[in-house]
Amino acid sequence: MVKLALSIFLISLCIFPCETKDLSITVVYNNIPYDKNLDTGWGISLFIKGLDKNILFDTGGNGGILLSNMAKLNIKPKDIDIVFLSHIHSDHTGGLWAILAKNTEIYVYLPASFPKEFKDKVAEVAKKVVSVDKPVKICENVFSTGELGNLIKEQALVIERGERAIVITGCAHPGIVKIVKFVKEHFKKDIYLVLGGFHLMGYNEEEIKEIIKDLKNLGVKKVVPSHCTGGQPIELFREAWGKDFIDLGCGARIEVR
Repeated sequence: MVKLALSIFLISLCIFPCETKDLSITVVYNNIPYDKNLDTGWGISLFIKGLDKNILFDTGGNGGILLSNMAKLNIKPKDIDIVFLSHIHSDHTGGLWAILAKNTEIYVYLPASFPKEFKDKVAEVAKKVVSVDKPVKICENVFSTGELGNLIKEQALVIERGERAIVITGCAHPGIVKIVKFVKEHFKKDIYLVLGGFHLMGYNEEEIKEIIKDLKNLGVKKVVPSHCTGGQPIELFREAWGKDFIDLGCGARIEVR
């Protein structure tokens, strides 16, 4: 069921046991536009609600844009319990300081490979900094993959819903297929939805189709490519997944029931 309401993209995915809470993922920062009332900027940030804790996944590249968009979406910095940073690049960490200036009770989960200077600076303000190198539980039914990749280390967020899992990536520098394969093997869950940056700009059509084939073979039901995925790759994903492809831009909201 797809609805448009108040310039917010609402998708209800009625697939999980009824005893689980409704889950909403709102795009508060993105370079791809959706809600014309919001400002865009290179990067990504998602406000995830309906879990044991409210999570801000990445913080975009500009704190001013992030706070402005959040205000327009009626999301307050005080609503955030946890900030989850996927990797060190500034288009994912740049808005952190604006959030911490408004809320110092936040737990910040970041990859262990982050520079000590960055961690120390966060620790001066945040309630707690958690360095992640291996898979770890963030809150009930929510986990980090731990650091993946070599040159650019990155953690992805895993949300378990019954026997299925949602995988959220910042840029997927370790490779979107490798991330999904790791989640499937480590968490022993079917992969229902993969959302975020897939980092496929510069890949040719043949390479992208091979990635699509691999994700299909891994059983990915729905895809939500955004941010750094690239225009041509997004269209190829749209063609491959059809009705199970979901557009994602700044101001869009996905609801899972």
